[in-house]
Amino acid sequence: MQYQDYENWTARATRWITGYFETLREKPVRAQTKPGEIAARLPVAPPEQPVDMETIFADFESIVPDGLTHWQHPRFFAYFPANAAPASMVAEQLANAIAAQCMLWQTSPAATEIETVMIDWLRQAMGLPEGFKGVIQDSASSATLAAVLTMREKTLDFSGNTTGLAGRGSLRIYASAQVHSSIDKACWVAGIGQDNLVKIETDANFAMKPEALQAAINADRAAGHTPAGIIFCTGGTAIGASDDLPPLIKIAKAEGVYTHLDAAWAGSAMICPELRHIWEGAQDCDSIVFNPHKWLGAQFDCSVQFLRDPSDQLRTMGIRPSYLETQGQEDVINLNEWTVPLGRRFRALKLWFLIRAYGLAGLRTRIRNHIKWAGELEGKLAAHPDFTITSGLRFSLFSFQYTPQGADPERKTEELLKRVNDDGRIYLTQTHHAGKFVIRFQAGQFDCTRDDVMLAYEVICELAR
Repeated sequence: MQYQDYENWTARATRWITGYFETLREKPVRAQTKPGEIAARLPVAPPEQPVDMETIFADFESIVPDGLTHWQHPRFFAYFPANAAPASMVAEQLANAIAAQCMLWQTSPAATEIETVMIDWLRQAMGLPEGFKGVIQDSASSATLAAVLTMREKTLDFSGNTTGLAGRGSLRIYASAQVHSSIDKACWVAGIGQDNLVKIETDANFAMKPEALQAAINADRAAGHTPAGIIFCTGGTAIGASDDLPPLIKIAKAEGVYTHLDAAWAGSAMICPELRHIWEGAQDCDSIVFNPHKWLGAQFDCSVQFLRDPSDQLRTMGIRPSYLETQGQEDVINLNEWTVPLGRRFRALKLWFLIRAYGLAGLRTRIRNHIKWAGELEGKLAAHPDFTITSGLRFSLFSFQYTPQGADPERKTEELLKRVNDDGRIYLTQTHHAGKFVIRFQAGQFDCTRDDVMLAYEVICELAR
């Protein structure tokens, strides 16, 4: 394929995309294939000679769509959304064509400066105070890893990168059991270790108990361990639990430990002023992560990490060999020094398009609708005699069990979930909460409507029968 063919094939791709979205509601949400079926349709060896684009595109149409779980389906109620608003998709197409490597200011001045401004637009939109800076990471996992590495280095007086961790004793990180597994993985990768991630007891609202946190820190200091950081959550993955931040941050400040807030999903909702009370105290955290690629509509991958004072993370991550210097511009921002990877995509472009195309008012309306509609569904299931709400609505997420009289709720709930997902009209996922197998429901797909959410009630009740 030559550049002169690009216009024809992008037009063809655009027609396919338009048809895909027009017919998406007719498709089963979850892929209806068995393991190995897609691979069996591909040649076992690569082609020696070029294959014409007509054949390639035809193979795409016949193989790929039916082998997908459709994350842009308006009845995708599983996990958390990975949205792709149309304006974001246009920006991604342009970014793909430009194909800039945005590691330094000099390699892409526009990318660096637009990213800096987009971070500040989002800071304002979410009500964070002036002074917060930030960077776009690929995912919340990378942002959390950056925060944990910063916790490690700050605690070791920034000597760990130089001399390693051997003989340093145990560094301890504290979090509740409601945090995402990416926190566990960050502790693995940072060399801190799973055994040094201390899970703190939660209260009746599944928020970290301040007294339990203080007791754990006291016990660790007495045992010769070194507290290095505390990780909070706003809108945890399982049931949407949120920590009560002010008393926890008070402990962190008194103990002199670095803090990170994981608001990967629910952080987007903070563009709605009436919801900000849920993360009151976030302005005092050292690091905050949220994913515009979840609930805000930006195409994956686009995770924003805010930093109250970037200097600690820059000191942890920053490395500038001579070939990465910008001659005569030593004071420019080089965002690769804020992250683990050197290479960086032009992710800020989709935020620029997205925020302008829908406006904060339009994005707020979507989030408020998702919360309202999920609340309606929760109320309908709560009123049904055969269902039990196991965790109430948090943002647009709740969980439930199928509990018909005289039946084993664990088995019945598992069987119902399988029937729902095999049916294909909606897609739900499970979690374990308070020792029970439960079904999660969350509304957040960009084009979801109230009718889509209400259809979930009909499907659940029909298949329960």
